[in-house]
Amino acid sequence: HLHLCREDFEKLFGEGKDLTPVKELSQPGQFLAKERLTVIGPKGMFKNVAIIGPLRSVTQMEISVTDARKMGVPVVIRQSGDIEGTPGMTLVSDMGSVELEEGVMVAKRHIHMTPEQAMRMHVKDNEEVFVVTESYNRSMIYGDVIVRVSENFRLAMHVDTDEANALAGDDQAFGVILKLFEGGSY
Repeated sequence: HLHLCREDFEKLFGEGKDLTPVKELSQPGQFLAKERLTVIGPKGMFKNVAIIGPLRSVTQMEISVTDARKMGVPVVIRQSGDIEGTPGMTLVSDMGSVELEEGVMVAKRHIHMTPEQAMRMHVKDNEEVFVVTESYNRSMIYGDVIVRVSENFRLAMHVDTDEANALAGDDQAFGVILKLFEGGSY
């Protein structure tokens, strides 16, 4: 999916236009937009790419490792918003195109939670944890999961498509945070 800044959005969809919300997402205030784009990399392209609103300060595309290989871009795993040194892409709409020097990344897996939830779970913002999951009798342990804490978040873990598919596709999967730091485990 894509996150667009206002300048790039207006180049692609028209000056003074805004994203058209279609569906609320797991995080308060975020939504799937009606508008779609074609994204072109050195070796491949994706059509009908989803845009997530609201508009942001920087344009970025969050993909899976499989997507990176198809597009022909290096796999760069980052937290959302950290685009420095990431590969670029070309965005195309019916109204025009935008050539970006950087902005393509595999988003680092993360958990959104409120400060109260973080306190109850004995974790803090930007801490790395493990998450043990169970789905269709296929347990997995995700390492290097970043905890992201804000009053504006709703508890949810975000992984990319490859990681979600490895969990066998259960839309009601759950996980338990395992913290193996400072001698403690939870």
